[in-house]
Amino acid sequence: MRAVQGSHGLKMQSEPKIPLVVLLGPTAVGKTELSLQIAETLGGEIVSADSRLLYRGMDIGTAKPGWNERKRVPHHLIDVANPDEIWSLPMYQLAAGKAIQEIYQRGNLPFLVGGTGQYIWSLVQGWQPPQVAPDPKTRAVLDAWGRKIGSETLHRQLSSLDPEAAIHIEANNLRRVLRALEVIFTTGRKFSEQRRRGDSPYNSLLIGLTRSRQEIYARVDQRIDQMLADGWVEEVRDLLNQGYDPQLSALSAIGYREICAYLKGKCTLDEAVKLVKRQTRVFIRRQSNWFKLDDPSIHWFEMNDAPKTKIMELIRLNFNN
Repeated sequence: MRAVQGSHGLKMQSEPKIPLVVLLGPTAVGKTELSLQIAETLGGEIVSADSRLLYRGMDIGTAKPGWNERKRVPHHLIDVANPDEIWSLPMYQLAAGKAIQEIYQRGNLPFLVGGTGQYIWSLVQGWQPPQVAPDPKTRAVLDAWGRKIGSETLHRQLSSLDPEAAIHIEANNLRRVLRALEVIFTTGRKFSEQRRRGDSPYNSLLIGLTRSRQEIYARVDQRIDQMLADGWVEEVRDLLNQGYDPQLSALSAIGYREICAYLKGKCTLDEAVKLVKRQTRVFIRRQSNWFKLDDPSIHWFEMNDAPKTKIMELIRLNFNN
């Protein structure tokens, strides 16, 4: 809010909202190249909404935009942390908000691009995460319990206590599962009930990209094979040789976890690859819980219809760009 002079004295006026193009969709649908083409044409800059792209040294297995792509269009929130650093949701919201504000102040159009649902909706809907201070004693007990029973079993415990929270938290994301349980046990209330919506500072245009599920699965399999050919195993080996613990949250990401297991002699490479492909398909199905085809706030486009021109027309119509 700001004070402005009116005919009858000062009155309060809301600050204009920042235009924000949100390009979302499941893994391997084709967000990266299309976002580059559109942002390049419309004078945009891209803010990543992919939790895996935050980490340095995790390039091949995250399909991180390369330097040539980042030269075409400025990117933000890529390579901002080491794999042993923890990025909470409030940290992401703060950093992304700062990047979006600065892009807008430069006279450029901010694009939020990715498939991490909580990142996208936290900005679009102005989430205010539970303001519950960390409880080291509770966390230590939960952490020991989680290491004993495993992340899958721990996630089932969360599901029994707070089904809605469990739907939106991946079972392999031990840190987020632990945090949700910590908040539940500390407050006696469901974690999902304590996430409030505020007033988002953005005038968001949500654009969803889609393909048939079978086509996405085929693209995923092809991409994983190419990642391996490009040196994904060597990338993971290098991270381990640098001393990074395979139990780190960053290295629990799909693909990195399985290749770590292979390098530790716990399975063959073929077994690891099959598991990566299977787990990625599960992840894609979980992404549909975040981005629903019947959500009226999302403008969906089928990628096989070559939607670039229509999407650009929609952006120009909404933002006079």
